[in-house]
Amino acid sequence: MQFGRCYEEFEIGAIYKHWPGRTITEYDDTLFCMLTMNHHPLHIDANYAETTQFKQRLVVGPLIFSIVVGMTVEDVSGKAIANLEFENVKHLAPTFHGDTIYAVTTVLAKRPSNSNPDRGIVTVETVASNQRSEAVLSFKRSVLVPTLALDEAQRQAWDAKMQRAQRRVQRL
Repeated sequence: MQFGRCYEEFEIGAIYKHWPGRTITEYDDTLFCMLTMNHHPLHIDANYAETTQFKQRLVVGPLIFSIVVGMTVEDVSGKAIANLEFENVKHLAPTFHGDTIYAVTTVLAKRPSNSNPDRGIVTVETVASNQRSEAVLSFKRSVLVPTLALDEAQRQAWDAKMQRAQRRVQRL
């Protein structure tokens, strides 16, 4: 099973359908609001929300963004050295408790790093939709990823470190 991609493994125009989806619960939303100190009543006060346009609480937007970014890690940034930029984050429609979010990412561009030849920059666009196929979020991001050669060197260094640790444990 692959977790993330190296620079050479990205192809412009490739499409990644992230699965499984994620159903957003009331608990997810309330906890995220409390952790981030977003106490807007539209997200945490059902009585207040009944008087608004949608007649119910809305899931706070940064939670949807965070979940969708997380959904893309396995396909896009699982080997990333850094997320360099997020741009054009657009909340396209509301998300409610009980909605299930799905995401699709398209590779838009890639180029070698100007400062480090053992890595490259990949730009992707992700669109998230709910179970009714309504787009709810979109954004672009640029990710710094290793080349295959750097990834192999890092893997070998990790393996050597783990072997040293195992030898230390065996000596105890």
